[in-house]
Amino acid sequence: MTSRFTQWTLDVIDSRKMAAFWSQALGYEIEHDGTSPHLFPPSDAPPGSLTVWLQETGDPKSGKNRNHPDLHVPDGQVDEEVERLIALGAERIDIGQKGDEGFVVLADPEGNEFCLLYRRPE
Repeated sequence: MTSRFTQWTLDVIDSRKMAAFWSQALGYEIEHDGTSPHLFPPSDAPPGSLTVWLQETGDPKSGKNRNHPDLHVPDGQVDEEVERLIALGAERIDIGQKGDEGFVVLADPEGNEFCLLYRRPE
């Protein structure tokens, strides 16, 4: 028996703002349990898709994340998706990229890094 990923948990200051961003970015449904929102994949998501829990904290983010999600665009339209995510509140950031990477580095509205991959790992 081995463990499997099931959920991505992100510490956030403004859980409602971040739930709005991530639900729109991922196409997920928001469920509020009275404290921190939980995001669930849409019904047409592949089996085993991760849920997202936005855990409220009073501590602001400091420094580069030690881990982050890598997203892919099923239709391959990465440039269009980058622009859509920026319109939702993301921003491009520089963490030392050289320009030939197979991804675009973005940050969500609270500065948490994530990447948009040009190709899904096989």
